Amino acid sequence: MAVPTPENIDLGGKAGQGIRIDWSDGHRSVYPHRLLRLACPCALCVEEMTGRALLDPDSVSKDVMAVDYMMIGTYAVQFLWSDTHYTGLYTYEHLRKLCSCMSCLAVATPPKDS
Repeated sequence: MAVPTPENIDLGGKAGQGIRIDWSDGHRSVYPHRLLRLACPCALCVEEMTGRALLDPDSVSKDVMAVDYMMIGTYAVQFLWSDTHYTGLYTYEHLRKLCSCMSCLAVATPPKDS
């Protein structure tokens, strides 16, 4: 099954409501800015060979925000963060896996057998 694509991205403005993505399948995801910054998949934040996290969460400001973004081809979004970090490419698949809405959590954790 093809991964849906973002149709609209709203960075949430200065109020910091979170980054909202409206997807082509009608789903809406809202991500806290810091959650996405901490989930950066770039080689500075994640060890390429092992997947081990390199980013120290304490080094990321509690009020970090995405200040801009750029679509990368037809597969990813690159955010520019207020801490000047900009190297992470967030694939659409990665972003959908990070969605923590009730619908996505229900799909990610199937019910246990009784």
